[in-house]
Amino acid sequence: MIRVVVVDDEALVRSGFELILGAASDIQVVAAVDGDVAVDMIRRERPDVVLLDIRMPGRSGLDILADLRHDDPRPVIGILTTFDTDEYIARALHDGASGFLVKDTAPEHLAAMVRTLAAGGVVLSPQVSRTLVDGYTGTPDRDAVRRIALLTDRERDVLSRLPTGESNAEIGRRLHLSGATVKDHVSAILSKLSVSTRLEAALISERARPGRRRT
Repeated sequence: MIRVVVVDDEALVRSGFELILGAASDIQVVAAVDGDVAVDMIRRERPDVVLLDIRMPGRSGLDILADLRHDDPRPVIGILTTFDTDEYIARALHDGASGFLVKDTAPEHLAAMVRTLAAGGVVLSPQVSRTLVDGYTGTPDRDAVRRIALLTDRERDVLSRLPTGESNAEIGRRLHLSGATVKDHVSAILSKLSVSTRLEAALISERARPGRRRT
């Protein structure tokens, strides 16, 4: 069972996410709260995944993300956004966000995204991936290419799968590797690319692709 906490300042959004996710047999929403009580609730419930609104009055999603940054264990955190808050994305990446979901994500996709996050995968709603790749990784294209050149061929194979959101086990099946071997490759990739999350690595991979231009 995947335990989830939903954090949003709007009760209607919280109840909507709780209703949609609660319909999945393998997902349990253990709390749906606003930002003021979120940190205490997350530390008490120890969820696998937190869906966190990036902008809220009082305690913002960025404040909460920073508070949880050094918790051990720390839940996987997916940022909820309407994407009128682009200026916050770089900070959320730096503080360890594992995915970005728009609030109007189709109900049939939401549970799958939570499963991907829980399995250690990367989640980028299609509506936001273009903006993230073009403007908010803080990495110029030529620098992305230079970093990718540091990787071995097998590490590049693994890196190429990160933007798909696949888990280590799924990547392993595609590349005929064990999940443990994929995990080791991911650790090496993060070190060589000088990033701390799979999401940042995935974005560098996207930025290094031929023909990619910044807007």
